[in-house]
Amino acid sequence: MLPTDNRLRRREDFATAVRRGRRAGRPALVVHLRSGATDPHAPGESAPPTRAGFVVSKAVGGAVVRNKVKRRLRHLVRDRIDLFPPGSLVVVRALPGAGDADHAQLARDLDAALERLLGGGAR
Repeated sequence: MLPTDNRLRRREDFATAVRRGRRAGRPALVVHLRSGATDPHAPGESAPPTRAGFVVSKAVGGAVVRNKVKRRLRHLVRDRIDLFPPGSLVVVRALPGAGDADHAQLARDLDAALERLLGGGAR
């Protein structure tokens, strides 16, 4: 499970990451990244932690499938949260194929998307 400080909760933060960030799409998911965004809600001058949120719509499947996909994605992002610059906003949006993908396929798609976003790949 993702630590509390690393969870993206506000609608405005989701919108900022999706609208103003870069994105990388793969067959099972799309990752939106807003690098080093400052958090206007955080007091003090320290760099805010990286925060991640997940969007899994009904197109992915029923409630059981959606929750399984969210759990898998949370676990995968938790292990990779240190790769992001401090203050980043990350939104992982599952596509309809994510419901049929196994854990390894989701991991490959997430790693490929992150490589493209963090490795400086073209948009």
